[in-house]
Amino acid sequence: MFSTGDFIVYPMYGAGIITDIVEKDFLGEVRTYYSVSLPYSRMEASVPVDNCEKLGVRPVIDQSRIPEVLEVLKGDTEPMNPNWNKRYRENTERMQTGDILQVAAVVRNLVRTDRAKPLSTGEKKLLGTAKQILESELIYSGGYTMEEADMMVESNI
Repeated sequence: MFSTGDFIVYPMYGAGIITDIVEKDFLGEVRTYYSVSLPYSRMEASVPVDNCEKLGVRPVIDQSRIPEVLEVLKGDTEPMNPNWNKRYRENTERMQTGDILQVAAVVRNLVRTDRAKPLSTGEKKLLGTAKQILESELIYSGGYTMEEADMMVESNI
């Protein structure tokens, strides 16, 4: 269980801070929710406490793991499916795991693919989401600004 003030990652939305823990009545059933502020994506989310594990909610990585993330960004580009639709689905599935290393690999692969040949509109949007998720976690785990996190990601790809 998390507490108010904890930094967490909500897969597909990014990192945020728990601002409150509230009980809500939903169809006659009272459930406990985390109120999460996701400032990087300019969102507020209510996350059911009893579904956190299923949703992949986890604490942000420790600052000591940032070099591991940067190594993934510097790593070799992985072969990707030539069919953009299948590639999109595979990358979305990787991001849904909530694993920062998987998200970093998606960012790396899509940025490099885009540099060689422009991505489809859907993949450009996916890349933007993946970068947002990755950078938001770097901001909270390393105490960086948005600009510093973006520069860190771009300079290591």
